[in-house]
Amino acid sequence: MLTMYGIRNCDTCRKAQKWLDANSIGYRFHDVRADGLEESDLLRWAGKVEWQKLLNTRSTTWRGIPESMRSDVDETRALKLMLQHPTLVKRPVLEKGKKVIVGFSAQEYATAISI
Repeated sequence: MLTMYGIRNCDTCRKAQKWLDANSIGYRFHDVRADGLEESDLLRWAGKVEWQKLLNTRSTTWRGIPESMRSDVDETRALKLMLQHPTLVKRPVLEKGKKVIVGFSAQEYATAISI
């Protein structure tokens, strides 16, 4: 079973959900804002994709964090910030077994899911 991590009102998450639904692919949706984000999930993802790919530096949440915390961000600080502010995680994060995809690309989804 696939798990999609995101937030309900995210346009990119909705596009990914529509794509999965259109291709009759079952998944479980985990809202990181409502359901929270576990450190174990974040560490597992960071072990499979670069932490820079996980950190959404284009988000409103990122712009609201003091510059002193954003400057010279490293993996440790980035992971800590994402745990404190789950909306800093780039969305959606799709997890299928050992595969982790960050963001939405129909082609990447099709390849990962083997359609």
